[in-house]
Formats: sequence, structure tokens, C-alpha cells
Amino acid sequence: MRADARRNRQRILDTAYDVLAAEGVGVPIDEIARRAGVGAGTVYRHFPTKESLIEAVVLDRIHAMTDKARSGIDFTAFFAFMVEAGLANRAIADALASGGYQIPADAEAALNTAFAELLQKAQTAETIRSDITPDDLKALIVGCVATARHRGDTDLVQIVVDGLRP
Repeated sequence: MRADARRNRQRILDTAYDVLAAEGVGVPIDEIARRAGVGAGTVYRHFPTKESLIEAVVLDRIHAMTDKARSGIDFTAFFAFMVEAGLANRAIADALASGGYQIPADAEAALNTAFAELLQKAQTAETIRSDITPDDLKALIVGCVATARHRGDTDLVQIVVDGLRP
């Protein structure tokens, strides 16, 4: 891929991420193109359908979450990061929660592995209860996001994090 095409693709992804996160999946491709400073044809050359654009944005976010989990971040900070990401990325979280988009199996596996390794380190350090599983944490993250959306605050995150400690 040419350098200018690569830059356009990344600009489209970055813009789509911001727009979809703020306004939801109903935003037209033409609007995303306008905000990215490219023509709609450029968007469609990279992403033939809106679904393929959303999937690319989701995959990009999954990779970012995986990288964050592997960065050496403290487990409780990562938990809070995941809740904040779910809140900030409304469209992405909704798309994943609704099952409307499939995360590629390898990307999901990489995130799950990084998440489980981070949890295991915290449990070995005895900063997180040993009976907590990655699936428990995913459910708690989803619950915190839903509650924070409803209540408009993230106070519940600290309560949950406190409850995860031994």
C-alpha cells in the first residue's frame, strides 16, 4: 500500500473511531469521510461496507486494549481503563454487546490471553482475589459500563475494584 493510501486509511480509522464512539453506528459514511477530509470513494476503497469499517475500528481498539494489558499496567488501573473505554466507545461497546460484529478469533484470543495473564499476575501478587476468573471480570466490566451509563458516573468502578481485593 502506498504511503498516502496508508495515511488516508489511518485517518479514516481514527476519525471513524472518534465519530462512532461519540455518536453511534448510525453516522453515515459520507459524514465520516467529510470529517476525515477525504472523499466517500476513498473510504469505500479501503472499507467496502460500513460493517467492514466498523469491524476495522473494533479490531484496532482490540489491539490497543491488548497492548495496554501487556504494557505492565496495574490490574486495577486496567480494569478502570476497560470500563472507561466501554463508556467512551459507546458504538464499539454496543456493537460488541449486541453480537452484531464478530471479533476475529485470533484478536479475541490475544486479548483474552493478555487479560488472563494480567489477572494471574495480580492474583499471584495477592492484590486480587484468587477465586476471580476472567469471565467474572468481563461480566463486571459490562455491568460497570451499563451502570455508569445509566447513573452518569463511574463511582461503581472503585466499589467493584475494592471488592476484588482479598
